[in-house]
Amino acid sequence: MRIGRAREILRPTIVVMNGKRILVIDDEEDLRTMLSSYLAAGGFEVTEATDGRQGLALLASRDFDLVVLDVGLPGLDGFEVLRELRIASDIPVIMLTARTEEVDRVVGLTVGADDYVTKPFSPRELTARIAAVLRRARSIHGRGDLLEFEGLRIDVGAREVFCEGRPVELSALEFDLLVTLARAPRRVFTRDQLMEQVWGGDFFLMDRVVDVHISNLRKRLGDSSADPRFIATVRGVGYKFVGESP
Repeated sequence: MRIGRAREILRPTIVVMNGKRILVIDDEEDLRTMLSSYLAAGGFEVTEATDGRQGLALLASRDFDLVVLDVGLPGLDGFEVLRELRIASDIPVIMLTARTEEVDRVVGLTVGADDYVTKPFSPRELTARIAAVLRRARSIHGRGDLLEFEGLRIDVGAREVFCEGRPVELSALEFDLLVTLARAPRRVFTRDQLMEQVWGGDFFLMDRVVDVHISNLRKRLGDSSADPRFIATVRGVGYKFVGESP
């Protein structure tokens, strides 16, 4: 169904994630109203923001479980909002856009978006994407173990990383990528396997999106592709975690 056409019946095919708090940041009133009604019918608690500044203010004052963020916002656009948000938060973000260029998708995902939906879209599709992202976040959060290696400590439950004793700030995707690799030291993951386990396999990604996130993760950890201490490249295949047990 195209946004703006006659309303689809506002009843999801399944009710998911009851009580989860969703912030919708979009300047289109009709779209916000439609999404709010549809998501509320699915058991979500929905708050609306009309622009980026209002959205950031709400995020600073309240707790939310996920953000639906439009790219084409007036003033502060969606990419700028996401960059500011990622300085202090790893809350899951799904971006909306009317653009079709692949570069926009790559930019959104590399800045730290968890998923990317192009308008026009079905609200059922967006609800399914929200459920998938929240399930992945819950799965990562729910395993509250501690992963320790020489020079590296990963507190999965607290979502904290320390390298040589100093805290390392990671985006939500960078953290999930690191945990996926570190849970299975020496196992080689293909890019497709990392897409499936970290991004959920629910949408198309180019290989270079994984490569960019690996590169960013290495920089955060002070690691090197030429002489890897934590993440090694397996040429022609993918990546593996090579950190040593303490």
